[in-house]
Amino acid sequence: MEQLVYSIVLIAAMFLLLGGGLWVALALLGVGFIGMELFASAPTGRVLATTVWGSSNSWALASLPLFIWMGEILFRSKVSEEMFSGLAPWLGRVPGRLLHVNILGCGIFAAVSGSSAATAATIGKMSVPELRRRGYDEGMSIGTLAGSGTLGLLIPPSIIMIVYGVATEESIARLFVAGVLPGIMLMALFMGYVIVWALLNPDKVPPADPVRGWKERFQAARNLIPTISLIVGVIGSIYAGFASPTDAAAVGVAISLFLSWRAGTLNRKTFVDALMGATRTSCMIAFILAGAAFLSVAMGYTGIPAALAEWIATLKLSPAMLLAALTVFFIILGCFLDGISMVVLTTSVIMPMVEAAGIDRLWFGIYVVLVVEMAQVTPPVGFNLFVLQGLTGRDIFTVARAAFPMFLLMIVAVVLIYVFPGIVSFLPAQMGYR
Repeated sequence: MEQLVYSIVLIAAMFLLLGGGLWVALALLGVGFIGMELFASAPTGRVLATTVWGSSNSWALASLPLFIWMGEILFRSKVSEEMFSGLAPWLGRVPGRLLHVNILGCGIFAAVSGSSAATAATIGKMSVPELRRRGYDEGMSIGTLAGSGTLGLLIPPSIIMIVYGVATEESIARLFVAGVLPGIMLMALFMGYVIVWALLNPDKVPPADPVRGWKERFQAARNLIPTISLIVGVIGSIYAGFASPTDAAAVGVAISLFLSWRAGTLNRKTFVDALMGATRTSCMIAFILAGAAFLSVAMGYTGIPAALAEWIATLKLSPAMLLAALTVFFIILGCFLDGISMVVLTTSVIMPMVEAAGIDRLWFGIYVVLVVEMAQVTPPVGFNLFVLQGLTGRDIFTVARAAFPMFLLMIVAVVLIYVFPGIVSFLPAQMGYR
């Protein structure tokens, strides 16, 4: 009963602080402070100091600003333009034609950016005007881009995976490896939907471009070499066991700087802008993680997580029922919070009940990423929706309607990884990450 009262007080405090416009990090610290002062006997100041330092002093966390910097550099380069010109000749005869460029382009760029919003913005900046000029259905253009942009969270390197790994002390390398097959599966679902839609609505797909010969296609494919080299350098080094995620991130920054210099986009202004953009984003995430770490410790002192886990155990919910309830919870939460805030706000409370239900932490990490992806396309706070609103000039609810089929496909993806958990665990097991 005591823990119930504690929970109500802390939840009310969280809503009050967030509703008052306080930064997420400060709200987390504030709720943790209230919990420690009111419901625990430990010295708040000492716990705060040691927890914040411990959460910040993590080698795994060092990869975060490097991957963010890499994405910022690529955002200001011509990599996306080269990717479009390399993919387009190969997709002219596939039902849906250049709509698939959105999906494949986002999937490929996701493997070098780690960010959903950056992926959607970079590919959209290039593809939206081109698809509009060629007469493609605007709803499908926006929808495929909104859904595919979320692949930046699932296909490694993923900033959300790093945040989850640090928050739950799960191996980031294992999470990266585990995200590959689910990412490919989600791309296949998106492309399958586009093919079916194109076959059912042939009048909404413009005529195909003149057929290009194989020689011309392979010449165009050379534009993909820079992107592929970056993927091999970053992801390949992790999968091969040559580098940790932090080492691979440093390699990625070096390669992205070289590619930007090669394309003629690297100058003093773009370098400083990329560095400052990465600094701002990294500081925000690190501050949120520090606040979340303190709140997690404070929750432990109050006894709420243990009591919650015991209560869940008494309900005797099956893993399927628990995950269904959590999915609804995350979807509702995603209407109001960004992905990083969702992860750090919930892990301290949810992980005890997840472990009590016998759900693997690695699998649950990929599940969390998928439901956070849904949050990127749910109004009113869907980052990808805001990005595409700016790119297209349409209102956010029009963009959300266009993205709704992709939202449903993400739910299908969650069901598939539950029914076939090997989609998540197969590659980590094969590569020795047990």
